[in-house]
Amino acid sequence: MPGGNYVSCYQRCVFGVWVRSEAILVVAILASINLGVLAQEPTAYSLRAEVDQRAGEIERQVVAWRRDIHEHPELGNREFRTASLVADHLVQLGMDVRTEVAHTGVVATLRGGQPGPVVALRADMDALPVVEQVDVPFASKERTSYNGRDVGVMHACGHDNHVAILMGVADVLASVRDELPGSVKFIFQPAEEGAPEGERGGAELMLEEGAFENPAPEAVFGLHVGPGIVGQMSYRSGSTMASSDGLRITVRGRQTHGAVPWGGVDPIVVSAQIVLGLQTVASRQLPVTRTPSIITIGSIHGGVRGNIIPDEVELVGTIRTFDSDVRTEIHQRVRQTAEQIAASAGAAAEVFISNGYPVTVNDPTLTAQMLPTLQRVAGDTPVMIQPQMTVAEDFSYFQQQVPGLFFFLGVTPNGLDPDRVPGNHSPLFFADEGALVVGVRALANLAVDYMTR
Repeated sequence: MPGGNYVSCYQRCVFGVWVRSEAILVVAILASINLGVLAQEPTAYSLRAEVDQRAGEIERQVVAWRRDIHEHPELGNREFRTASLVADHLVQLGMDVRTEVAHTGVVATLRGGQPGPVVALRADMDALPVVEQVDVPFASKERTSYNGRDVGVMHACGHDNHVAILMGVADVLASVRDELPGSVKFIFQPAEEGAPEGERGGAELMLEEGAFENPAPEAVFGLHVGPGIVGQMSYRSGSTMASSDGLRITVRGRQTHGAVPWGGVDPIVVSAQIVLGLQTVASRQLPVTRTPSIITIGSIHGGVRGNIIPDEVELVGTIRTFDSDVRTEIHQRVRQTAEQIAASAGAAAEVFISNGYPVTVNDPTLTAQMLPTLQRVAGDTPVMIQPQMTVAEDFSYFQQQVPGLFFFLGVTPNGLDPDRVPGNHSPLFFADEGALVVGVRALANLAVDYMTR
């Protein structure tokens, strides 16, 4: 046999042994990986099945909670009855419970039977100063004092649904606590709609008082009900809801007779010019393709008689945008525009901007990771992409601490057009209770899937 063939044969023989050995090693590694995956998947699968089954079993109780809370609404920082109902339920489930967080907030921790990540779930509890006009047996007849005025009280924004859903989630996850690889923090928050005058409250104050401490969560999830096909969920990655800042401008002129306007400085005319000038901030002073922004003046007060030009006029409004840098720039340009228009007429403008809620930003990575969970819960109903909304949410404060996902749940009864029904904050807002169990399943499965991912 020629030497070259001999060497080739030797190499083939040795190489063949090496290939077979390497193949055995690769197969062994893959087998161990597959066994690990197979060992984990039944646990996740069985947890999901138990969660969905338990959610169906307590649906009637969730509906009962929702009706009870709806019939007895309470304004921000005054959610005493609601907080007591929630705390009693969580204590009965064997959780570590803190009360009176940010006045009336409740924070509870469910510790799973196995080590793992901590997930936070949030529901807001407060109602609005609205007289209910919905004809249901559990309609609110409550009245109270709000900023010195006698008002009706109604869950016109749907927070009663949020509380009942999260109480249901607590029940569901407590029933499988021994199988949970991690812990869940339940955040029942007061004053999402804003605290009474002279008070602080809401998510920001809850965080200051340790809502995300001992233990600290890695992620936070929340939902909001609103017009939409009953039970259909929608979401948006990135900037989802706008920042909300209060605007107050005091224009000071010099009082004179209405028949002799040149004898003074007319703050009413100057205010009119400022209102128009502010509309150029978003349309002419900032790139309109960068992000939507809104500057609205909703209140103008000045003067007492038609023949007297007053000393001053007060303008009150709101600023909304979807970008933190644009938010800062708008504040600067609003001040500059108002002050310089006033100065050009010999008047003075004092601009006060109160920082409200930040932009609600759904973490893109977390959103992508958890979207399959929402789609699985939704079944045959498509999960929709939500357009940006110029309303605001203080869930944004939680998202500044950890990655968060805030999504929306449709509650419009079948047969009605979601684009035409009364929306949130209307005295005619109505929520179909068929969506409640979907909310329970969604939040519970998000927690389970995050812990077992």
